[in-house]
Amino acid sequence: MKLRTILLASLITLNLNALTIGEIPQQVSIANENGGLVKDGGVWSSETIKDKVMVMFYVDPDEKDLNNKFSAALKEKKYNRENYASLAVINLAASWKPNFAIESALKSKQEEFPDTVYVKDKNRVLVEAWGLRDDSSDVIIFDKAGKVIFQKDGQMLEAEIIQALELIEANI
Repeated sequence: MKLRTILLASLITLNLNALTIGEIPQQVSIANENGGLVKDGGVWSSETIKDKVMVMFYVDPDEKDLNNKFSAALKEKKYNRENYASLAVINLAASWKPNFAIESALKSKQEEFPDTVYVKDKNRVLVEAWGLRDDSSDVIIFDKAGKVIFQKDGQMLEAEIIQALELIEANI
C-alpha cells in the first residue's frame, strides 16, 4: 500500500512539460479566449523570448507582491533595454477577483511600465504547457537564445535574488 501511494504521489507531481534549466521551453502562444497582450489584445508567443536576456514573472494576481524585492532590485539596476527585457504574464484563472477589475489594473500597469510586456493568461496556458505553479509567483530568466537559466516558484530568498542578478549580468 505504501509503495502504491508513493508511486501515485510521484506520478501526480511529475510534469513532463516542466521547464528545464539550460533548455528552450516548448513554443506556446496565448490568444483569443485564452488571453493575449494587454497592450492591444494581440497574440503573445514564446517565440519572442530571444535576442535579449528576459525576466518573466508568471503571477497569480493575489500573489502580486510576493517578489517585490526582486522587482525593486531589477529597477535599481536599470539594465540597458537593448540587451534586457521584462515580461509579466498574469494568471487570471488563479484569482477570485473578476477579470474586468484585473484587466483594468493591467492596462494602468502597461501604461506606467511601457517597456514591460504584459500578457493575460485566462486559462492557465503556461501552467499546462510549461508546468508553472498555479496560484503562485514564478520567476523565470531566459538567456538571449531563449534557454531557461533560472527558475523560482514562490518568494525569492535574498541569495536567490543575488544569484538571479548575477545570471542576468553574466548573460547580457
